[in-house]
Amino acid sequence: MFVTISTTGAPGRPATDLGYLLHKHPARTQAFSTAYGTAHVFYPEADAGRCTAALLLEIDTVALVRRGKGKGRGGAPDAALAQYVNDRPYAASSLLAVALSNVFSSALRGVCAARPERAAEPLPLRVAIPALPARGGAGLVRRLFEPLGWSVTADPVPLDTAFPEWGDSRYVRLVLEARTLTLAEALRHLYVLLPVLDDAKHYWVSADEVDKLLRAGEGWLAGHPEQQLITSRYLARRWSLTRQARERLELVRLAEADDSEVEDLDNAVAEDTGAEGEEKPAPLAVQRREAALAVLRDRGAARVLDLGCGQGQLVQELLKDPRFTEVVGVDVSVRALAIASRRLRLDRMGERQASRVRLLQGSLAYTDNRLKGYDAAVLSEVIEHLDLPRLPALEYAVFGHARPGTVVVTTPNVEYNVRWETLPAGHARHGDHRFEWTRREFCAWAAAVAARHGYDVAFTPVGPDDPEVGPPTQLAVFTLRGTTDEKKEAKAA
Repeated sequence: MFVTISTTGAPGRPATDLGYLLHKHPARTQAFSTAYGTAHVFYPEADAGRCTAALLLEIDTVALVRRGKGKGRGGAPDAALAQYVNDRPYAASSLLAVALSNVFSSALRGVCAARPERAAEPLPLRVAIPALPARGGAGLVRRLFEPLGWSVTADPVPLDTAFPEWGDSRYVRLVLEARTLTLAEALRHLYVLLPVLDDAKHYWVSADEVDKLLRAGEGWLAGHPEQQLITSRYLARRWSLTRQARERLELVRLAEADDSEVEDLDNAVAEDTGAEGEEKPAPLAVQRREAALAVLRDRGAARVLDLGCGQGQLVQELLKDPRFTEVVGVDVSVRALAIASRRLRLDRMGERQASRVRLLQGSLAYTDNRLKGYDAAVLSEVIEHLDLPRLPALEYAVFGHARPGTVVVTTPNVEYNVRWETLPAGHARHGDHRFEWTRREFCAWAAAVAARHGYDVAFTPVGPDDPEVGPPTQLAVFTLRGTTDEKKEAKAA
């Protein structure tokens, strides 16, 4: 992972002043430890006419995985391999952006005690990055950098020069040139836009990222024509953080237009009052429960199994609807069942309500006669917690032995993980997930299960259905063949 920053000198303004601005002496090679490897700073050329500073970041892929705490063991042999074999050591990304901010922290803030007047002066600058991932291509690179005063050369890197018919990769060779920017402005542009172009971050995106974005974007982000894309990608598409950032940027824009301070405009509501009437999308867990409930109601199910009920959230929702006359929660964890019992207040529940619900300890890897004869069963975020070799046992226990009329199965869509708070490559959403499937993999498994056990299966998205990567949760509805027709005949009679 490599970047060079070059400048040229003028009478009374030697190019080697770049060393003062970066706080790194041109005559020395320096190394800095980072959480994911080692950053080396050196100067390939340094004289009064021209000076180039280079940052070479050596990534320790093992450290990168270990810092992720081993989340997501993966179900396929290549899932673990993907944690080590990827583009992280070679292509500019958030790893390089963080290294720039750590190694050149003073320059990023525009601080230079030895040459303060130079820190505030525009410099002739040339930035070169030989391998930059650009989700959106060279056109997006130009749309991001040109409004900031850069002349942009972004040459797509072919997948293989020996096979030109394969086309270009998602990487570009980037050269930026400007004469009207300070070094601090240039570094802040790189700090924000490198991870935006990569469209991923190697670390968890939390609320403090909004402050980082606004600090680095001061003076340029509020008026950038691609502000929405920049904020969304930088904040890993977290809608609440993106909205917060854009609201604050709009205040900055209005304050600049009105020649006033942001604090003078943002004073209509006291800080402690909180927002009222603000519509927020329901959490994904709530959307999953609502989707499952909608299926159960549509199928006219009365006696329902919640298999892998956990702490009883779905059981609680089912009991609120009197059409569900019997609700059985099953889980292998005694502790989870105890929490579910407290949530449902079973010890204080009225006799009539208590007659509608049971909590059972049991493993879904074994057949259980207690689970036979029910209208419907729900397996919500359950299958991914089993090792893949144990899935056939669950399949037979539910579809072959218990055979409810309807089975609702939800599981994460691994393709959506690039939109889901930037999980590192090869990592799953939860440390106990043995695998996470693509839409194609889930559909293939569900179709095979349905064919083996006499069910029909249909699929529906849960959550925002991204046109590129699909929804965050995928849902399959299995219907025992003949069940729907029998119910229609019974209603007609």
